[in-house]
Amino acid sequence: MLNSLTKYPSIPTYHELDPRGQATQASPAGTRSAGGGFGVLLESATAFSGDVIATEKVDGTNSRIVLLPDGSYLIGSREEFLHARGDLIANPALGIVEQLRPVADRLAEGHAGGIHVYFMELYGGKVGGAAKQYTKDSSRFGWRLFDVVLLDDWATALTWPQPQISAWREAGGQPYADEEALQGLAKAAGLELTPRLFRTDALPQSIADMQALLAERLPETLVGLDDTRGRAEGIVFRAPDRKVIAKARFQDYARTLKRRPGAG
Repeated sequence: MLNSLTKYPSIPTYHELDPRGQATQASPAGTRSAGGGFGVLLESATAFSGDVIATEKVDGTNSRIVLLPDGSYLIGSREEFLHARGDLIANPALGIVEQLRPVADRLAEGHAGGIHVYFMELYGGKVGGAAKQYTKDSSRFGWRLFDVVLLDDWATALTWPQPQISAWREAGGQPYADEEALQGLAKAAGLELTPRLFRTDALPQSIADMQALLAERLPETLVGLDDTRGRAEGIVFRAPDRKVIAKARFQDYARTLKRRPGAG
């Protein structure tokens, strides 16, 4: 139950992915699919009201540090826990535990109660095919904080059945820190956030215009670990209170426009 409660939810694409062209994957009814990278986009954009914060989407592996009420912690990938504080053996998958255990030790020292989940993107090293966009050195890793859940009423949530927890999580039920609080938590923990690119009150509505915005605003990654300045994966758009969030990936827009009649 705790694993499901503290997982990171699927983030919808800014323009809806055509379900007819996607790989099959579970998606809660009524939500826009997170997309498996196989479909094309539709001219249906996520609605934001008011200010929007744009951040770089880093292409690594989703990782989490779960601080527990008793002062212990868990380190996990997106799908499973890999290590608990005090364990003699840790799952070595992708170097997550090796890289983030010192961070978890530091965070746990100042933890005052509740279940707090720090979501970070671990990248570089040998983390996927995109690692070369960030570094030439396969032993060099980086991580960026991108969200924190502050779950103080954890006892109630842990009594829910598994399907209820999953539905609650995917519907945005987890209590996320808003932008101001997130900035404060990052500063207090000595962690860098994913790069903040710009704020706006109006985003492009068409696929072509969004592709142009991506190219203009993020021509290369801002989180290189050496002199490497490779391609960025895309941009995440979020409301300051994080009630609305969506992602725009370069590959989705390039694929969609390439498949249109007359393209190429």
